Amino acid sequence: MPDRHVNDAELKSLALSGDVAFWGHLAARSRQAASFSELFFLSTLRKRAKLHATESVQPRLRLALIGGYNLYPLHELVEHLLAVRGIECERFLGEYDNFVSEILDGSSRLYDFKPDLAFILPNASHCRFSGSLLAPPEHQREAAVAAAENLLNLAQTFLERSGAAVILANLALPGDLDLGSFRSRTLGADWSFRKAVNLELGLRAPAGVQICDIEFLSARRGIAAAEDARAWYESKQPGSPDFLVDVAQELSHLIASREQGPRKVLAVDLDHTLWGGVIAEDGIEGIELGDTSPRGEAFKAFQRYLLGLSERGVLLAVCSKNDHARAREAFEKHPEMVLRLEHFAAFKANWDPKSDNLQRIADELRLGLDSFVFADDNPAEIEIVRQFQPQVEGVLLGPDPAEFIRRLQAGRHFEPRSVTEEDLERSAQYTRERRRTELAASVTDMPAYLASLEMQGTIKEFDPLDLPRIAQLIARSNQFNLTTVRRSEVEIQALLRRPDYRCFTMRLEDRFGDSGLISVVIAKIEGSVFVLDTWLMSCRVLKRRLEDEIVNEIFRLAEAAGCARVRGIYLPTAKNGMVAGIYEEFGFVRTEDTAARKEFELEVEKYQERSTKIRVIRRAYEAS
Repeated sequence: MPDRHVNDAELKSLALSGDVAFWGHLAARSRQAASFSELFFLSTLRKRAKLHATESVQPRLRLALIGGYNLYPLHELVEHLLAVRGIECERFLGEYDNFVSEILDGSSRLYDFKPDLAFILPNASHCRFSGSLLAPPEHQREAAVAAAENLLNLAQTFLERSGAAVILANLALPGDLDLGSFRSRTLGADWSFRKAVNLELGLRAPAGVQICDIEFLSARRGIAAAEDARAWYESKQPGSPDFLVDVAQELSHLIASREQGPRKVLAVDLDHTLWGGVIAEDGIEGIELGDTSPRGEAFKAFQRYLLGLSERGVLLAVCSKNDHARAREAFEKHPEMVLRLEHFAAFKANWDPKSDNLQRIADELRLGLDSFVFADDNPAEIEIVRQFQPQVEGVLLGPDPAEFIRRLQAGRHFEPRSVTEEDLERSAQYTRERRRTELAASVTDMPAYLASLEMQGTIKEFDPLDLPRIAQLIARSNQFNLTTVRRSEVEIQALLRRPDYRCFTMRLEDRFGDSGLISVVIAKIEGSVFVLDTWLMSCRVLKRRLEDEIVNEIFRLAEAAGCARVRGIYLPTAKNGMVAGIYEEFGFVRTEDTAARKEFELEVEKYQERSTKIRVIRRAYEAS
């Protein structure tokens, strides 16, 4: 990230001179742009700079934009914002207000384009209650449900016919004043009716359909500022020029986040971050925290916000230059402390460099540093971490605790696409894992330790109820992941109906608690060969012989399917080196060896079942 905000003249000079620093400054300026004039200037400058580039970049995303408006120049803004994120795209622009026909006509140009993803922007003004303002509320509610289902059915039709993902925009609310306060007393008013439709869209959206929250974007900018009657009458625009920037920023963020999920860990400093003052000097009674002062109240609100992140699955960690005992004491004894020691998955308070402590935390949690965000009030510490741990995203909180929440939210590092039961339990799972690690450190007999855990496993074929968690693991798992093949929830759902696939998951629990769904296997039957397309596992459960039990199940299913051999595939990445030799550990023989792909095979009859300390209470494709 560039160190400073360059002005237009400086940026133009960098572009024309071919200075490579231009691209970093361009990306930073583009992500922060909130006005049409600025973003259009940046887009034009990027196109000029590309003329001097020696390398041509091939599009890797086929993006269709369709809807009830004229989507030019929105599509230009989206293309630019994706490009500065490293996503080059080829676009299809639908005709004005023709998206229904384009979706329903299977021979339309939309399907000829073969998009990877489609953005559908319905015309909000078309969504009105056709009955009386005084109609019974249940009739108005039924109409809102029907309107939402009509849009979702269109999205689902396109999804099924094209196989592409869909981002469906909901509806901006009108800024009309003529009904006054009565608008809140009936669902028949455009304001209330569209709100009801938007709610149903969000609650009813199927897998594969993501909602772009236009209602929120309009409210955030201000409805009057987002609307532009002249732009509508003159060129059928969906809003004011600056509002187009909001929509483009949001859409580019949603598209980019499909490839890179949210960060998993928030590591925070302590002094001047979770409280005012220095705990080692001021003591518990001297730090500023609580409702007796504005700053103390702001620090407490920040802690409350962090607790909310923890409750939805973000792991919290302390990374502070501090006296360890005094730092822990603050969490144990301060009466206004919202966060307590049990809310942190890791706690590093010492005088070592914070960059070193972040690496130690990553090792303890068995997570990559690219899943970390580090928040600190000190710009020097942020810069040191940026230099020595560039994979960690730094957030400078600044001197004013009232701004901390806004500054942390601005990075959008922790926005979930979905929330699963495992997410809500994640912090507790890591706490239980720490207790297991402490127990393991106290024993010298590993088999006895594993037996003492009283592990119980459940292996079963893919269950539709587990699809969100399966999709999440497939999207996020990098280290114990043999192929890192990514699949959407829709693609996974399609596998449930494929007789040539065997897909199963494993859940694990022990005397410390439930670890949830921790492994996914997808195998394809190709004649007499059982081909392992996907095998991944949560790193939280390593060293418990889970992989032995998984391989036992693979060979059991291969034999049941009449296969003579099992073929394992390993596609090397920068992150999955830990599993490079796992097939050979189980006796597989390497049959293909290139830099990009390695294959291994083992005859089913030669496999020797491994003994573990896990009691499997259910196996896949067996009657319950």
